[in-house]
Amino acid sequence: MSLSGVCVTAVESRPAGVLGTSPAHRPFGARAKGFVALTKPRIIELLLITTVPVMFLAEQGVPDLWLVIHTCFAGYLSAGGANALNMYIDRDIDALMDRTSQRPLVTGIVSPREGLVFGLVLGVVSTLWFGLFVNWLSAWLGLGALLFYVVVYTMILKRRTAQNIVWGGIAGCMPVLIGWSSVTNSMSWAAVILFLVIFFWTPPHYWPLSMKVKEDYARVGVPMLPVIASNRVVARQIVLYSWVMVGVSLLLQPLGFTGWFYTAVALATGGWWLWEAHALQHRARAGETGAKLKEMRLFHWSITYVSLLFVAVAVDPFLS
Repeated sequence: MSLSGVCVTAVESRPAGVLGTSPAHRPFGARAKGFVALTKPRIIELLLITTVPVMFLAEQGVPDLWLVIHTCFAGYLSAGGANALNMYIDRDIDALMDRTSQRPLVTGIVSPREGLVFGLVLGVVSTLWFGLFVNWLSAWLGLGALLFYVVVYTMILKRRTAQNIVWGGIAGCMPVLIGWSSVTNSMSWAAVILFLVIFFWTPPHYWPLSMKVKEDYARVGVPMLPVIASNRVVARQIVLYSWVMVGVSLLLQPLGFTGWFYTAVALATGGWWLWEAHALQHRARAGETGAKLKEMRLFHWSITYVSLLFVAVAVDPFLS
């Protein structure tokens, strides 16, 4: 589905995590915030938005409150551990990118060793928490998501191919499966469809941001699609993935998993998404650059889209 090729890059790193490394220069409050920042809380918010509504759909009503709490807590630890390990591995290029230059391992608020141990501990605790308080199917799915994000995306794909965010995005789809399995201890085509919605959502969600900061990625040799392809090519890929995403999102109703409410929301939000995607493509074809390209309009709408769509997933069982 992508016109992008594969390329191998190498980055000449500079020391990271060397500022203020003595205890006297790392006050407790700042260090605590640093550890929280390692988990990337804003990204985890999106993961929880896709987990909890699926639990409502799987239950066809309100799931057990303690089950929701345990699932969300373990999910936070799992995703947080993956994000911390991602920052540990990428601390060399994070030091060279404007967007990431203030991350804890770059500034030295948290040392690389501490970041590594923190990520590993979160991964182990999250797996045990899932297994002991939710079920072991969810535990293995959570561990699989962590390993996929850290090993497949961060260590293998990110610096080698423009397909990085496409296949690496699979890790971000796993909370949908975890939400379903936490309630049913099984899988369903409904969960698979929503998994695919997030899979096709991820590239057109992230590529507009990559267009905005492509100089950062180019500086460190990370071949995000906007770095190696023109805005016109990127916009065309965004439109393609967007149409597939919206089409997949509409499969739940004809297959009997949702009713009229979800379908109405999917049509309305998907239609607006396609409008924004085609508008971005039109501006790219016209040669607009900089602020006139307005690529962040689609990025911000993508977050609203996935939030509204999954709220509809949770509400639909009560109206259908």
